[in-house]
Amino acid sequence: MSEAILQVSDSTFDAEVLKSNVPVLVDFWAEWCGPCRMVAPVVEEIARQYQGKVKVAKVDVDQNQRVASQYRIQSIPSLYVFKGGKVVHTIVGAVGKNQIASALDTVLAA
Repeated sequence: MSEAILQVSDSTFDAEVLKSNVPVLVDFWAEWCGPCRMVAPVVEEIARQYQGKVKVAKVDVDQNQRVASQYRIQSIPSLYVFKGGKVVHTIVGAVGKNQIASALDTVLAA
């Protein structure tokens, strides 16, 4: 995994995501999830492309069930964009880079 992507857990979620001073793209995923593995390289590209503007984090839903249930994650991969501690955009399913980039550009422009 890229050094541009942060592994976030139940215990670090608040500090790394909710209290971040830049928008955060959170990839809710699991090791056994095929579509999650398909979208992982796209998320890595996004992390490199938006480095310095957006923080990119991954949350393993099997190991971090408190956060997963708090945000009612029912389908993975789920990509949530947080800004100012709130969810401002959600994308569910394996999607292309353009859809993720478009969401981030919208959040950054707001």
